[in-house]
Amino acid sequence: MSELKELIEYIEKALVDNPDKVEVREIAGEKSIIYELKVGEGDMGKVIGKEGRTAKAVRTIITAAAMKQGKRAVLEIIE
Repeated sequence: MSELKELIEYIEKALVDNPDKVEVREIAGEKSIIYELKVGEGDMGKVIGKEGRTAKAVRTIITAAAMKQGKRAVLEIIE
């Protein structure tokens, strides 16, 4: 399932000013996977987007990709 981790990293690095600070941690379970996204200081707004639209769009993409593989994915954005 690491391709989803790579996808999250790719998307988020394109959005932020400090791509080298983007970290994605994958916590895999039997039927679900949690991705913890951490970004550099000052980049949180770019990841969340206006009214949360960017974060919602990324979560939708990840959820759909995981469903195709029979898994449930959750993207957590942490500070």
